[in-house]
Amino acid sequence: QVQLVESGGGLVQAGGSLRLSCAASGRTLSTWTVGWFRQAPGKEREFVGAVNAIPVTYYGDSVKGRFTISRDNAKNTVYLQMNTLKPEDTAVYYCAADPTGWRSLRNSYEYGYWGQGTQVTVSS
Repeated sequence: QVQLVESGGGLVQAGGSLRLSCAASGRTLSTWTVGWFRQAPGKEREFVGAVNAIPVTYYGDSVKGRFTISRDNAKNTVYLQMNTLKPEDTAVYYCAADPTGWRSLRNSYEYGYWGQGTQVTVSS
């Protein structure tokens, strides 16, 4: 069993930056795929990006060029660096993990473990 805890959310002005963290306990994530998703009120959960075990990163179209995912295996933590934030980035951000570390997982149903989420609010 793995537990995921997100942190780093908050309120930021448009154009600003935030870095979210996803800290894991219970298992070593270095061989897992870790993804980030977000969900705004009234909208479906959206794929933000993910990093697999190789590591290879891949992103959703709405955040390409602005968001960067990295992992620190020594700290068992995955980060989501968000730059040039826009009001439409406002959402609850979730990290998720799956032990199939060699695959590219873009769908929420492909992940078996989830954090509780952290709120990101971007003001205009």
